[in-house]
Amino acid sequence: MPIRKFVSKYIMEIILIVLCAGFALSKPQFLTFDNFVNILYSISMMGLIAFGMTMVIISGEIDLSVGSAVAFSGCLTAYLIQHNVSAIIAILISIVIGSLLGAFTGFMRTKFQVPSFITTLALFTGLKGGAMLISNGFPIVAPFPKWFQFIGAGYVYGIPFPVIIFLIGFLAISFLMKHTIFGRSVYAVGGNAAAARLCGINVPATKMAVLAITGMFAAISGIMTASRIGSGTHSVAQGWELDVIAAVIIGGTSFNGGIGTIWGTLIGVIFIGVILNGMTLMNVPIYWQYVVRGLLILLAVLINQVQNKNKPD
Repeated sequence: MPIRKFVSKYIMEIILIVLCAGFALSKPQFLTFDNFVNILYSISMMGLIAFGMTMVIISGEIDLSVGSAVAFSGCLTAYLIQHNVSAIIAILISIVIGSLLGAFTGFMRTKFQVPSFITTLALFTGLKGGAMLISNGFPIVAPFPKWFQFIGAGYVYGIPFPVIIFLIGFLAISFLMKHTIFGRSVYAVGGNAAAARLCGINVPATKMAVLAITGMFAAISGIMTASRIGSGTHSVAQGWELDVIAAVIIGGTSFNGGIGTIWGTLIGVIFIGVILNGMTLMNVPIYWQYVVRGLLILLAVLINQVQNKNKPD
């Protein structure tokens, strides 16, 4: 493969390596195994949602409610356990409700032509309010069983359990998108919904499915977050929807739909995690962290846009 073509194909991976090298030169502890585990742990819950969001954006839709869904699911799970509902039942209820909320967005989009942007914006506010109502504005400290605490804070051979869930999610969604009819249908729907419909693809069902999967991932992340901090808290995951979308776009997924990969999103998620971790190690003030983070994300997106434009048809 010619060097120019190689660089063009793996530009984000190269930028990520250069970024890691820069942080490593500034702070040698950046390259330690424990620090890389910390980076994966910090991005695992947000990254799991990003895999679902990739499918949503590829299909030509968007979901702005995922941050509020995380908070709502965590509060709901804690509330149910606090009121003597079995932890397993509470978890299942939260996951089912999260999936149904995603499917509802797809239903509104396909049945009534309400843009997913509008529906999920409404859910963003509604679920945030719901989390505050359930928790009464205070953390819900429920009598979590010991195994529940393992979900968000446990380790398996030195690897945080949320990281394992994150990697399983990556493998599962990668397989789904690359090797199944459903995955090809998602690309077809995002590329040209009318043509996909003429080919016999059930466009409404496909969009409802990807939004339901994303809602399910948001609920799982909410449960892991509640487990990690030991309570259901309405203020968690604020701004996650923006980080999730940024990771997906950094990874090369097109906002126009039909283009994107789960591998690219994985790189995008790690990119954001590395930026945050590196600047924290360098003691960059939090205000400057936001500025630098925004500029680097914008630069990464611009590179991807230029790269996509230069690709041959």
